[in-house]
Amino acid sequence: MLRILERGQIESSAGGAIPRIRRPDRNAVFSARAARLRELGEEGAIGHSIAGYLHLMATLAEAQQAALAHFEMRSPADKDMEKARSHGMPPVPATDWARDPQWRLVLGDLCGTLEAQPDVPDDVREVLVRLHRGRPEELERQARILLDARAGEIDVAAAPFLAAALQVYGTDLASRIAADASNEVAVPGVCPMCGSLPVASVVRTDSHSDGFRYLHCALCATEWHLVRVTCSHCQSTRGITYQSIVGGPEAIRAECCDECHTYRKILYQEKDSHAEPVADDLASLALDLLLAEAGYHRASGNPLLWQARPEDGG
Repeated sequence: MLRILERGQIESSAGGAIPRIRRPDRNAVFSARAARLRELGEEGAIGHSIAGYLHLMATLAEAQQAALAHFEMRSPADKDMEKARSHGMPPVPATDWARDPQWRLVLGDLCGTLEAQPDVPDDVREVLVRLHRGRPEELERQARILLDARAGEIDVAAAPFLAAALQVYGTDLASRIAADASNEVAVPGVCPMCGSLPVASVVRTDSHSDGFRYLHCALCATEWHLVRVTCSHCQSTRGITYQSIVGGPEAIRAECCDECHTYRKILYQEKDSHAEPVADDLASLALDLLLAEAGYHRASGNPLLWQARPEDGG
């Protein structure tokens, strides 16, 4: 007879063998995302009207993978990493980076690749040209606004492309820094490598992490373990419910918390082995709309789609 495991029993049965932190696979992180975006954007795959945007973001992700293979950023100094460790902070905190100027070269490379695509909409092309020609001080200012999540100041049209360049930067660093250099989830709910917020969580099915749930960093693609049936925002274990669209994809649900009234998507690879946190979260906007109507708020956004909120004047 099958037995349903209670919260935490999967982790308990694994003893101390749970991989607490998963570094991004720099050889496949963006190419896998691109493939998933294209799959989700196929006509009729999920029945929504943003297929064109998903294909644009797939092209962007492919350019990110190429840039990640080409660029290698300056690593943080050993003394800075040791200081971070001693203070219980992430080793490469995104908001405190003394950013290697190469990230702007990555941005130019990404914009140039997309500009060359014949089917890019004119309004998007204008944004790409503006970023490609942007003054370094303005690009750095926009990067700071984005990383600080100052929502009212974010250029929502340019943000996905700026975020994409910063993702290449963060993923490069995270993939080269030993997992044990990051603190053991020193601050609950934020990435132990760069201190950014997760975009979603995923229940993995690979041989090393079968059945374990990981939060996926929106910036550097590092993943870190969180016990299931736990709010990834406030850490509450009470009032957790799971919402999905009737007849929609079985691999994605929204984990909703009635304590803080927030939610994040959770993906189940046992239902779809190709499920990818950034891509599947982006492609499930219909679920976001239903949850907003129900009074829940996203705990954090998707780096590939920034929307001005009414209170921000957007």
